[in-house]
Amino acid sequence: MRDPRTYLGGLLARPGSVHLAVRHPGGRLVAVGTLMPDDDRVEAALLVEDPWQNHGLGTMLLRHLGGHAVHQGWREVHGLVLPGDERILAMLRRTASPVQRVEEKGVMTVRADTGDIADALPLRRGRHRQPIRTGDW
Repeated sequence: MRDPRTYLGGLLARPGSVHLAVRHPGGRLVAVGTLMPDDDRVEAALLVEDPWQNHGLGTMLLRHLGGHAVHQGWREVHGLVLPGDERILAMLRRTASPVQRVEEKGVMTVRADTGDIADALPLRRGRHRQPIRTGDW
């Protein structure tokens, strides 16, 4: 990938996007999750610093991104999985929502319907589903 400084500003300023981050107690960001809208669908992206992988941060961010996608009314969440990224595939296998996978030219596209995501979200405050707020984690 090219230098993030060349595209990060535009990515963060994209209208309607959602950005979540996990900060180390020392203040450094160690994980980031993003939703980037595309009509009635949204692309999800996760980045977790290597030493912080396998601690549940990616799973937590993915769950919160799914809640935001449901709350915002997007129909579908999709993302790209690079070849050999077994960690993300294992995380997707553990989700309670069905995930469709299509492999093309070595890159896998994964998709989940937000109706399925909503069904998998935990119930809060009785029988009504409440959107997950950034401050909840």
